[in-house]
Amino acid sequence: MAATRFTVIEAAALLGVSDDTVRRWAEARRLTLVSGANGRSLVDGLELAGLAQELATESALAAAFPTSKASARNRITGIVTRVVKDGVMAQVELQAGPFRIVSLMSREAADELQLEPGTLATASVKATTVVIELPEAHK
Repeated sequence: MAATRFTVIEAAALLGVSDDTVRRWAEARRLTLVSGANGRSLVDGLELAGLAQELATESALAAAFPTSKASARNRITGIVTRVVKDGVMAQVELQAGPFRIVSLMSREAADELQLEPGTLATASVKATTVVIELPEAHK
């Protein structure tokens, strides 16, 4: 199966940068652009994945807010945008870039963590089932 290729705009969106940044990285040879069938510049998906991992390790957010050791490997840092509590449970929403994470937890845990909108927090996901889907444009 051929590797997916992304337009500069798609690559920029996936990396959380501007399309101008992607073009500058190509000029600096940090990323390779190839010409597609319609003349648009494309980025190889495998190369983009490697750069995404590299950028994650360079992230100022990761360096500024290190987390404790844990067995969960899926960790997403963001800002709490909403907390709804009832007698026993709390629903906490976290915005991490364009991604919204929703957690259901005990009210006691939310109170202990002092979770409220504007709080920096990290969502840790450890699950036996994680569903991966392909967007229509890239199937």
